[in-house]
Amino acid sequence: MFGLFGRFALAAAAAALAVTTAQAQIQDRTFKFATQNPKGHPIVTGMEKFSEIVAAKSGGKIKISMFPGGVLGGDAPNVSALQGGTIDMVVLNSGILASQAKEFGIYDFPFMFADAKEADAVVDGPFGKAMHQKLEPKGIVGLAYWELGFRNITNSRRPIAKVDDIAGLKLRVIPNAINVDWVKALGANPTPLAFPEVYAALEQKAIDGQENPVTVINANKFYEVQKNLVISNHQYNPQSVIFSKKVWDTLTNDEKKLLADAALEAAKFQRQASRDAAGTALDNLKKNGVQVTELSPAELAKFREKMKPVLAKHSEVVGADTVAALQGELAKLRK
Repeated sequence: MFGLFGRFALAAAAAALAVTTAQAQIQDRTFKFATQNPKGHPIVTGMEKFSEIVAAKSGGKIKISMFPGGVLGGDAPNVSALQGGTIDMVVLNSGILASQAKEFGIYDFPFMFADAKEADAVVDGPFGKAMHQKLEPKGIVGLAYWELGFRNITNSRRPIAKVDDIAGLKLRVIPNAINVDWVKALGANPTPLAFPEVYAALEQKAIDGQENPVTVINANKFYEVQKNLVISNHQYNPQSVIFSKKVWDTLTNDEKKLLADAALEAAKFQRQASRDAAGTALDNLKKNGVQVTELSPAELAKFREKMKPVLAKHSEVVGADTVAALQGELAKLRK
């Protein structure tokens, strides 16, 4: 009865009606989204992409109000505010969530992932999803994993050509136990500090150095106060995009699906942006007078060896089941 074009028109009309019906279930809302990273960093680029996707999917009804650069406080206060419902969303190092669910400490294990592709497969698969589900009893909904990248060490005292050069340095670490322990294992002095305090501490020489991906080092202009960088790639940092369960429970199913889908869609974009930005960031650090060294395979092997007691200790903390689950996923990928 209908021609080909008529059938296409009917299908298009049905699709448009489905979108309109879904959007009818969406209310005008504005969500606060916080991060420690400054504007221009790939994490904030991901937030901007997420905001665009949400606006498009909601017909402009849902707006994302972004708070980059730690303007709403450090990670711990942000998580607390999220649990209380005064901040709706946060993106932060997944390992920081070990204070909520001890298993998250595994995301801070040194030398856990061989490369970014391996990390993507693990966090996007059953292991990563099961980890985020552990947060719900704590008032936190995990939506997706973005990335910060592989971490490297900077300092203002000397170039690092071998692992022993790290000994004696006063290094800022993310405030959690495993980071304190791995720095101690290298004979350095760990100084836990909230991220917004790091630049001033480096500038005032209260600390000698810090460790972060090159994109973070560059975006925060640490090159102004740090002239030595070693490409150690000693940790990979997944970033958890989390939502307040208190607020989440007030949303319709359509709103929940829209936000979850948008976070996953933005993840692909954000990770690529992060990887593209790493090379540019390293070039800019060099242009700004940073001396870059690399550890030889023999020195990296020495670094890994020094981490073994740390991994053994923290495997007991996060739980044998969690360690076995992650190792099982990695074994499948490495076949």
